[in-house]
Amino acid sequence: MTYVVLMGGPGAGKGTQAKRLRKELGLPQIATGDLFRENLRNETELGKLARTYMDVGELVPDEVTVAMVKERLSRPDCANGALLDGFPRTINQADALQTLLAEMCEKVHIAPYIHVNPDILLKRLAGRWTCSDCGHVYHVLFNPPQQAGICDIDGSPLYQRVDDTEATQKRRIEVYFEQTAPLLDYYRDKELLVEINGEQSIEQVHEDLVQAIRNTD
Repeated sequence: MTYVVLMGGPGAGKGTQAKRLRKELGLPQIATGDLFRENLRNETELGKLARTYMDVGELVPDEVTVAMVKERLSRPDCANGALLDGFPRTINQADALQTLLAEMCEKVHIAPYIHVNPDILLKRLAGRWTCSDCGHVYHVLFNPPQQAGICDIDGSPLYQRVDDTEATQKRRIEVYFEQTAPLLDYYRDKELLVEINGEQSIEQVHEDLVQAIRNTD
């Protein structure tokens, strides 16, 4: 079995790489956001419990999140391990994951960190513009419209959503690094952290990730 904790800041391409790794390695991608949506949609006991906190604007306790992860890891598609995407987010969650896997006579085998300079993350995140009519999304660097501020498809004006502005995304990046720095040290101290240069091409980042994970076998 191989258990991978995949980390990377917003805009680092973690989601893209997780999907590619899932196909390449045959490991299920387990993202806590997906787990919450599934449990809420299916009105499971854990979903109902999580909703009691969410409905009053409180954070869902770690033990509820960990219980969802535990249930997910018990499914047949996790027989060979799993790719944990976005979990753990804190030291407490990392400790809980370690305890959970130990109960299964398993452990985290590697924690790849897709590292991208914060300035580059900001350029990637803050350049999105959306068509006010059809909703098509552009990026000033990677997918610019033919005419600035105008949608190629229907000629409608483009606008920038509040959560796409530079100020919002800059704070989002700052919060990520504030929260994640201790987690990086946690896995570095356990000699599980492997830094991957996320400023390379998507293909090269993928190759480096696959090689790093397979070297743990």
